[in-house]
Amino acid sequence: MALSPNMRGALFMSLSMAGFTFNDSIVKLLTEEINVAQVMFLRGVVATLLIFLLARHRQALRPLRVLVNPWVAFRLIGEIGGTLTFLIGLTHIPLANASAILQALPLAVAMGAALFLAEPVGWRRWGAILTGFAGVLIIVRPGVEGFSPYALMIVGTVIFATVRDIATRKISAAIPSLFLSTITAAAVALAGLALIWPMGGWRPVSAYDVGLISLAACLVLVGYQFIIMAMREGDISFIAPFRYTGLLWALLLGMVMFGEFPDAYMISGGAIVIGSGLYTLYRERIKSAAKPASRAAARHSP
Repeated sequence: MALSPNMRGALFMSLSMAGFTFNDSIVKLLTEEINVAQVMFLRGVVATLLIFLLARHRQALRPLRVLVNPWVAFRLIGEIGGTLTFLIGLTHIPLANASAILQALPLAVAMGAALFLAEPVGWRRWGAILTGFAGVLIIVRPGVEGFSPYALMIVGTVIFATVRDIATRKISAAIPSLFLSTITAAAVALAGLALIWPMGGWRPVSAYDVGLISLAACLVLVGYQFIIMAMREGDISFIAPFRYTGLLWALLLGMVMFGEFPDAYMISGGAIVIGSGLYTLYRERIKSAAKPASRAAARHSP
């Protein structure tokens, strides 16, 4: 029996989150042996090659001069900073905690769009955004026993990723996403190369490590492809909540691979963040549904 567009989109979104979370778990495993910058570089090289080949196959490559744009620069800064802070934080805190903090990203993007792109955000969504950030504070638990300053690195990831996503909205649609992704992956790899020696120097890499790095890069590509496919199916307001399945994967992989079991702070804070995100999506759906009705009323008004 064929799946409906909404169900296909939900499946694709869930597979995308699984790809990203399995990648995170592999990277966390790798950083036990080699430093974060070396992981950035090696994974970035493989990812750049894979995305480049896909972009060439789909005729998405363009001259480099089209990237001479300040918003492209902001996007690269956001991606590099987000990757670096996330990998540093992930090395020192449980996978599920890092994933739970990242769930605040849609809320941060909504706030950034309101502040810097003048997108309208009503008081209900502002309340949901602030509540979600309160959930992040519960997970981070500043001033409480068990607090790790490395959790703040993941908060930094959310900030950098917000810069990346807002900048992406300002980049011309004439620049293909695959071409932009190729350049971004290459920039992350070069940043990792530049930081290898300041962060501890090059360490020997085994064939096993190379295999894990290649698998992680493939999983990133899987994640990106499935999220694009998800956004092209059905109703986005139905599909978007399935991004939170990533936290379920993080909980499972954290327990199985690293023996990490969530505590009350993580569970309660994660629930608040996810609840706030779902409410924000609900309000966005109501707002989107109201627009056609208001336009129709305006057409029929005397």
